[in-house]
Amino acid sequence: MAMNKKDVAMIGFEIVAFSGDARSKLLEALKLAKQKDFEGADQLVKKANECLVDAHNSQTEMLTLESRGEDVELGFIMVHAQDHLMTTLLLKDLIYTLMDIYKDKE
Repeated sequence: MAMNKKDVAMIGFEIVAFSGDARSKLLEALKLAKQKDFEGADQLVKKANECLVDAHNSQTEMLTLESRGEDVELGFIMVHAQDHLMTTLLLKDLIYTLMDIYKDKE
């Protein structure tokens, strides 16, 4: 079964949605860390990680099909989704570092 462009786009939209949700939670976690609410920040980071797992699972669905030799028609939406996911993963690493800095100031 080949994945047509519409199927791939739907997976791309899932990745964008999960990554965007994670991004929002990470930025909110940073705000809480600035306010010294480390427990709240840690909870948001945990929720963001859950969103990133969901994004990764959506991505893996498509990668698995392609690795089996299925045709996968990529479009700009999937490129955008991959960009969203990668920048959110980078943001997560930066947020961890910044939260550590705020914790060390205490």
